[in-house]
Amino acid sequence: MIYTILYGFSIGAILYFISIGLSLTFGTMRVINFAHTLTYTIGVYALITLVAFLQGYFVVAAILAVIIVIPISYVIERFIIRRLYGESLDYTFIATFAVSLIGIDAIKWIWGVNPYPMKDPIGEYLMFWGLSLPIYRILIIFIAILLFIALSFFFKKTIVGKIVVAALDDKDGVRCLGINVDKYFSIVFILGSALAALGGVLYAPISSIHPYMGLSILLLSFAVVIVGGMGNLKGTFISAFALGMVMSITARYWSQGAETMVFIVMAIVLIFRPIDI
Repeated sequence: MIYTILYGFSIGAILYFISIGLSLTFGTMRVINFAHTLTYTIGVYALITLVAFLQGYFVVAAILAVIIVIPISYVIERFIIRRLYGESLDYTFIATFAVSLIGIDAIKWIWGVNPYPMKDPIGEYLMFWGLSLPIYRILIIFIAILLFIALSFFFKKTIVGKIVVAALDDKDGVRCLGINVDKYFSIVFILGSALAALGGVLYAPISSIHPYMGLSILLLSFAVVIVGGMGNLKGTFISAFALGMVMSITARYWSQGAETMVFIVMAIVLIFRPIDI
């Protein structure tokens, strides 16, 4: 059972890295951002390239991979997303999904379609009650908790964070104060994309690396955002870990239905709390 809990929390941590960006972008911009798939996947492929170039220095490669995603996300926001503010959700869905498909084809052209293996960068285990627990998964969980604390501080104590939180509640009211909301939307989008890349970088050593790897994790992340509440930062954190545990427990008894159960939970939530868009 301890293995199940560890697996569930580590999957929940990865879902949180990706979901928090989706929650922020939808809460502030009302944008369904399928381009999250692209930034997530580019972060992973940048990682495997940099790890080989740096001869195995995973931490440095991971930091550089996240940094590489930042200018790419800025270009996407500046030339595509920004033109869709205030438009129908259908337009944002189609545009960002198109960006994702174009990016995936570019990844296949550069790196090919064959899966890439990546080993655990730590490769050490913690002995607990006679069990061998992988330290890398434990580290992922702690990073997610530290990120939640850091983001909570950022949104409560900094000017930029307070403006973003205010925009989550009433972006038109923030505009009336003479604040350039679009500038802060760019910051939110880039932050969310960087966190998606971080999630991909951390998940790469314990998952299969291929061009379409972002699609399934993105759908799960949308489920997390819906269950936790659009723009609800604390709810997203709790929802990510809860659904990670749902996947883990389901996989223990019915491996084929692990992801299906997440969407069943999402459907139940939608019955009692429909989305107001």
